Amino acid sequence: MRACWLVLDSVGCGGAPDAEEFGDAGADTLGHLFEREGLELPHLASLGLYEIMRGHSPVVPEAVPLRAGAAACRMTERSLGKDTTTGHWELAGLVLEQPFATFERYPADFIAELEKRAGVKFLGNIAASGTEILERLGEEHCRTGMPILYTSADSVLQIAAHEEIFGLDRLLRLCEQARELLDESGLRVGRVIARPFIGSSAEDFQRTPNRRDYSLLPPTTVLDELCAQGVRVIGVGKISDIFAGRGLSESHPTKSNAAGMGMVDRLWERCGDRDSLIVVNLVDFDMLYGHRRDPQGYARALREFDAWLGEWLPQVKAGDFLCITADHGNDPYHHGTDHTREQVPLLTLHSPAPLREGGDFTQVADLLRRFFLPAQA
Repeated sequence: MRACWLVLDSVGCGGAPDAEEFGDAGADTLGHLFEREGLELPHLASLGLYEIMRGHSPVVPEAVPLRAGAAACRMTERSLGKDTTTGHWELAGLVLEQPFATFERYPADFIAELEKRAGVKFLGNIAASGTEILERLGEEHCRTGMPILYTSADSVLQIAAHEEIFGLDRLLRLCEQARELLDESGLRVGRVIARPFIGSSAEDFQRTPNRRDYSLLPPTTVLDELCAQGVRVIGVGKISDIFAGRGLSESHPTKSNAAGMGMVDRLWERCGDRDSLIVVNLVDFDMLYGHRRDPQGYARALREFDAWLGEWLPQVKAGDFLCITADHGNDPYHHGTDHTREQVPLLTLHSPAPLREGGDFTQVADLLRRFFLPAQA
């Protein structure tokens, strides 16, 4: 038995009932892209995407015949958050009743201790977007060698440093120390993110693909359960980072959507020899286009994914299970540069159970249990 769970990072579909509480009233990542970019995604539509958008978003293309065995619904996040870690953890069966900690500035005593341990002095300690922080402090970092620490509306501690001047290995070690100190201090921050960049001035600074996430260690998830029962669970992209390495038999980090899709092509072929689950995060939608408020780039990335999906779908046979979803929204037409609180699509092929329209994200964990462990579901 083999299954593939694809997370299209930030591809929300609007309609979250509590969006206003998060400052995201009206956010609709897919809906606005359909409306304003003339988006058509026929292969996702063949799994039911258009049907679950109709009646929720103002413009949806004409219906596409559904594939045999396809089923789709919208899911509503129950956890109190709209970040990558919260979304993935709920998809894997963990609902967070209390949100992760967020900061406008990290406490002075925490910063002082981290500087002492790492032997550095930080610039920043402010809330800012990744591009903004490099424009403001990148040149000073290059001149002084002081790493840049910043945060956002999400539960993150981000450290940016020049790959060549500061060094990538040194940056990753610094982020490991930050993760260790957060955990020791009882500060429930979802992720520490290493943000390496290159360039010589504010005009040409650009972040590299060598980003690394250091996540808070999660409690037991469905991935742990499957591993314990002999299922080979294979993480692709930043899945290992999101789950702090837990619940995985092997990991294949990738640095782009294209690399992630290519990895699925290769792994799917060799998954026939034993029970296997491929878990994939495709991050470009969020990292390159959502946060940067680039709707044209976002739409282009979705078209590229849809084209790949059309070529790959014939390999999903009757005894396999495919699940495509998202972890939150990131509407490129919304104000600000942060994630948006939205419902997400759940598109399946050969689902082992009927889908629950409007159910929470844990529905994905339930379906995986029913597919691989029917006696325990």
